[in-house]
Amino acid sequence: MPEEHSEKKLSSHKPKRNIPAIKKMIVGIVVCLACVGVGIGGVLTYEQLTSGSEQVTAEHKVLANDGNAVATTEETTIGAVVTKSSPTVVSVLTTVTANSYFYGTRTQEGAGSGIIVSSDGTILTNKHVIDNATTVSVVLADGTTYDKVEVVATDPMNDIAFLKIPDASGLPVAELGDSTTIRVGQQVIAIGNSLGQYQNTVTSGIISGTGRPISAQAGSSVETLTDLLQTDAAINPGNSGGPLLNTSGQVIGINTAIAADAEGIGFAIPINAVKGMLSQVLAGSTTPKHAYLGVRYVPVNAAVAKQHNLSVATGAYVYADTGEEAVVSGSPADTAGLKSGDVVMKVNGIEVGARGGVSSLIAEYSPGDTIELTIVRGTETKTLSVTLAAYSS
Repeated sequence: MPEEHSEKKLSSHKPKRNIPAIKKMIVGIVVCLACVGVGIGGVLTYEQLTSGSEQVTAEHKVLANDGNAVATTEETTIGAVVTKSSPTVVSVLTTVTANSYFYGTRTQEGAGSGIIVSSDGTILTNKHVIDNATTVSVVLADGTTYDKVEVVATDPMNDIAFLKIPDASGLPVAELGDSTTIRVGQQVIAIGNSLGQYQNTVTSGIISGTGRPISAQAGSSVETLTDLLQTDAAINPGNSGGPLLNTSGQVIGINTAIAADAEGIGFAIPINAVKGMLSQVLAGSTTPKHAYLGVRYVPVNAAVAKQHNLSVATGAYVYADTGEEAVVSGSPADTAGLKSGDVVMKVNGIEVGARGGVSSLIAEYSPGDTIELTIVRGTETKTLSVTLAAYSS
């Protein structure tokens, strides 16, 4: 997409096992509008905690009895989330055979994190965690280890991979949330295999921004990701593929990258951006496909609206540089009647912008699904029905 980026370095989170090696990445950040979220609750005194008040929860009383004189709502909330969610977070261990002119063939070890999304062993993680792996193993929170884990599929348009533990059953399953409801300022918790050696490390922070694009380099490949969540919860090498959780313990993002030359700038893929392919994997597909619309666009802000004389200040402006098609010929968007110069305002009723970009909102669906696009053409608002196709690289 024709966006202008400033460049900063990023770290990926797939260290060699037990070695906090940080790979360099490139990041371009586009400023997006977002609303301010809600703050954290207050403090309970020791007297309140030890009283018979009905407002004092069992969790508060446990904290009082373990020697703490006071307990905050934040402390209680994070503890409850960790208890609920930590068993669904796994460590993903890999071996990679690398060829070098100077050292010949050698084996390297790597580590990342993953999320259990089915009781029979389906694991969600980052694609870069398992890239070029010759073997993949998974270690549960209780130490149980599974070898010969299968790579079911990877997302060609996202840094996502789907793994499967053979013959597993009865595993704890993570609860998936809704990333379109995320507020800037809301509290979040990250869990992951930090530095490849500190399993299920817990950190907390807030959502710092939404809709962030980055271009990340890991090894010899460069991948551009869009619509990411930005957080100041500490995300360290080895956290890649682990969950970003809301205070209900629901997964709202998959931790993916951090800015190496900054403090408290991490990025996660919104969970809704993986739901389309995930639903196919959970239904038994070994060849899941990413839903495809077929448009090029730029996010609308005040500068874009002024430059192109738009009648709206939000949405996605269907636009491409000279020599490119804004609407790909023969694509679902073309068939539905979308035109260059249109502004996509909603995808199935969800506003484009702080609640998600077009690409991540489309990724919630599967090929063959029919959705409605609310668009503005000039000063007229229209609704188009679009049947999505399968992306082919």
